[in-house]
Amino acid sequence: MTKKVGVIGAGQMGHGVAHVSAAHGYQVVLVDIDQAALDKAQELIRSGLERQVAKHGEDPDMVEAAMARISASTDYAAISECDLVVESATENEDLKRKIFVELANHLKPEAWIGTNTSSISITRLATASDRPDRFIGLHFMNPVPAMKLVEVIRGLQTSEDTYNQCCEFAEILGKTVASAEDFPAFIVNRILLPMINEAVYTLYEGVGSVTGIDTSLKLGANHPLGPLELADFIGLDTCLAIMQVLYNDLSDSKYRPCPLLVKYVEAGWLGRKTGRGFYDYSTDTPVPTR
Repeated sequence: MTKKVGVIGAGQMGHGVAHVSAAHGYQVVLVDIDQAALDKAQELIRSGLERQVAKHGEDPDMVEAAMARISASTDYAAISECDLVVESATENEDLKRKIFVELANHLKPEAWIGTNTSSISITRLATASDRPDRFIGLHFMNPVPAMKLVEVIRGLQTSEDTYNQCCEFAEILGKTVASAEDFPAFIVNRILLPMINEAVYTLYEGVGSVTGIDTSLKLGANHPLGPLELADFIGLDTCLAIMQVLYNDLSDSKYRPCPLLVKYVEAGWLGRKTGRGFYDYSTDTPVPTR
């Protein structure tokens, strides 16, 4: 039974997982190598909880109660008593594998490991762990507090008990579980990212402008965000990383990342998090950059 949750990585996904876990009564240990990132994450969690109270009329005392359940550390030793650790580092396989090797030095034998990878093979990542039978994919959607879905992905060696326990954890957080097979990008990103990549090709080839493409999908397909707006929200580096996984692992040219997406990432134009992507976010109203 899960009582204490560790979260590795204090970025957008990591602090979201910490937020919902603490809000649903779990003790949470948030770990990151950067103290400034931990401080920022705790500020964002607090503001997110306050918005939640204001929007849903919840007890204001919930904010302090949830924050009291969160501790933060730059030391992996802090997760030694955790029952489940959710890795939420950048979508980089080498980095994730290093984290799983390090976790083996600190986790208790019965602890489970969930990876929040959005595209990488669970079976392959599990080989860097000391417990492939207790290793699983827990792909939360972004932003975690608002999105209701969690993809649960079993690796080849994932045990039935691990699957059941981690599904129960996701459901306690108020999420709906979608079970996905261990194929590149799973369900959501296998469908979503090629659409975004095609939107970038549509821009690259001059078929439509940034605003034309986004307006067309919002009004023509009833999408809440246009694909280029969504790419900026996700992060263009993450979009590119997922497309590269699809292209490399499936060896199908239809997943070739658009050269324009590659150029934007090379320029450091990664979307909202850097203030510039397909839109410039330096003013109150985002302005297309192309």
